[in-house]
Amino acid sequence: LVEPLSDRELEVLHLIAAGLSNREICERLVLALSTVKGHNRVIFGKLQVQRRTEAVARARALGLL
Repeated sequence: LVEPLSDRELEVLHLIAAGLSNREICERLVLALSTVKGHNRVIFGKLQVQRRTEAVARARALGLL
């Protein structure tokens, strides 16, 4: 990765990998839905992917999960 994921981004990524929806993630982490969506955009950008499934697969390949 050009820029590593922050601790919060890794936390969100783990919840995505666990199959949680954006709404479930925002409830679990006590964040606004827009904040979770913003984290998703940053995570996808850093991993150079466009979908949640691609993000999980790439993170696993990189040893992040």
